[in-house]
Amino acid sequence: MARDYRSVADAVAEEIASGALRPGDRLPPQRAFARQRGIAGSTAARVYRELARRGLTVGEVGRGTFVRAASPEPGARPALTEPAAGRIDLELNYPAVPGQSALLAAGLEGMLGADVLGHALGPAGASGPRGLRESAAGILACGGWRPDPARILFAGNGRQALSAVVTALVPPGGRLGVEELTYPVVKAVAARLGITLVPLAMDDDGLIPQAVEEAHAAAPLHAVYVQPRLHNPLSLTMPGPRVEHLADVLHRSGLLAVEDAVWAFLRDELPPLAALAPERTVLIDSLSKRVAPGLTLGFVVAPDALAGEISGALRSGGWAPMRFALEAAHRWQRDGAVGKLVAAKQQEAAVRQEIADRHLAGFDVRSHPRSYHCWWRLPRPWRADPFVAAAARHGVGVVPAAAFSAGGHAPNAIRVGLASPRPDVLSQALTTLAALARSAPDDLVTD
Repeated sequence: MARDYRSVADAVAEEIASGALRPGDRLPPQRAFARQRGIAGSTAARVYRELARRGLTVGEVGRGTFVRAASPEPGARPALTEPAAGRIDLELNYPAVPGQSALLAAGLEGMLGADVLGHALGPAGASGPRGLRESAAGILACGGWRPDPARILFAGNGRQALSAVVTALVPPGGRLGVEELTYPVVKAVAARLGITLVPLAMDDDGLIPQAVEEAHAAAPLHAVYVQPRLHNPLSLTMPGPRVEHLADVLHRSGLLAVEDAVWAFLRDELPPLAALAPERTVLIDSLSKRVAPGLTLGFVVAPDALAGEISGALRSGGWAPMRFALEAAHRWQRDGAVGKLVAAKQQEAAVRQEIADRHLAGFDVRSHPRSYHCWWRLPRPWRADPFVAAAARHGVGVVPAAAFSAGGHAPNAIRVGLASPRPDVLSQALTTLAALARSAPDDLVTD
């Protein structure tokens, strides 16, 4: 007796649930599928329609049928929230490299003794012991610059470091200058603290120093938040003369800068703004991108005059670090694991950028060979929000430009994170996005 199409669909569904078929895998053409399963061609067609109806697959004209990374979700999901299980995540961006876990595990072996572990599980203050500050200075050193260990403070993670610094520098109702496209967490921190964000003009070299001067002259700013190296989302790096100009503006105006260096380890041959304006700059950084997100630690390099206020903000906000993370970072720096991971992640970024270049060739995409994200100005007639929604229906998560806009009109663009999926899954996701961008918004395909 001929097999019922539903039982065949159930068998394929079980293969998807077990992982035998992975998100992004291509199903055989229907004729080949019919031969493999010993069913009629008409039954195979019904199986494929049933799989699509259940939200397990998606069909693309001229390419075939693919296992969907996630079932369609009703409504829109806010950008930069935790992605749905199974979705190919090109939103959150945490780089990892082969052998990373083994490398980090080796550094933790010495912490497993009862006495050492007991000490490491104790409390830690924002300033941390001197030996750990010395290790942190080594982690943060770049481009011939090495921070004074006495100026280093610690937070639970980079976001907490940012929150504490903004809390200390900008009062409620105050004004914080930011690049017109900026890190979305800054927007959330400002909203929570009742701070007004002032968008500052950018060009192809990043933040324009004259825009800082003009905004400050119009109505005084309390500080400026800036990402000089590998800006998120644009991947821009400010040239040396531009950084020098900005440092000069800070000195002449008396303004303070909050320098976000979380992605700067990928351009560690360049010195930070803090090297040129150490008394006017508070640098923040973290382990999450450089090492791994699961054991977080934030760093603050503060001028002496601000250390007390920032340390107080870290304590009052409950943002001080866990001692275990401090000890782990110290050991990873001492045994060379941090340096090895940085070098490996710089190389891996280049591999992933090559994948992006190959699949997004011909589109208006901006990035850098050492960046883990790219900025894609979408072709007409696509708009960012409909494209993000359509990508989600195809099981791929990306972030619209509006998430980064500090005010005014958001560009018709998306940020594509390249770090999270395996290279083969990244390749499949970018193939899907490219095909989507070449189609008309009202021509989205289904089985």
